[in-house]
Amino acid sequence: MDRQQRTKLIEYQTRSYTEGIIEYINDQWVFFDKETDEASLLEDFLQQEVELFRFKRWKKGILFESGKVGLDNEVFLLKDQDSVRIRKHLVFSLEKLLEEMNDDAFFQFITTLNSLEFSIFDCIYCYNQLSFLDRNERKSGVNFIVFDNQEHICNVQHHFSYFEKMNDRFEFTLNSGKRMVIEKISS
Repeated sequence: MDRQQRTKLIEYQTRSYTEGIIEYINDQWVFFDKETDEASLLEDFLQQEVELFRFKRWKKGILFESGKVGLDNEVFLLKDQDSVRIRKHLVFSLEKLLEEMNDDAFFQFITTLNSLEFSIFDCIYCYNQLSFLDRNERKSGVNFIVFDNQEHICNVQHHFSYFEKMNDRFEFTLNSGKRMVIEKISS
């Protein structure tokens, strides 16, 4: 699995965007989250990836200057009541953990999480023990990750041992009592 395949797997996760509408109020663009109705200034998202619903489909671009989105080689001016999706950011410690995982463990972790109807963007907490260990020494420990998809909570314990062999064990436990364990050992 190369870097591009990893990026695609992350990019196509469910709930990777916050969707809502924008309104022009008091000379400012305001974004209203469709799910929570929470308002935030659109300028807080400048230079970030957004998707604008135009011509009956989502068009990906970068938000720059107030009220303008760069899509491909065009600039679109925002209109009141436009539908917009703003790309979510991963929890930093989870992002770093995913970068450190080998390809097999990365793929197994994400596909198993998805099979339980969770997205990596549902992460509400991640303790990454790997980030505290010296790169040159034997690494072993446990990472703790908590996900909330608004229907269930999933706690993941990632037991790892990286020395002569690479051993990754993921224990998924849902608040419903459902449990799943996967283990990946490679030389």
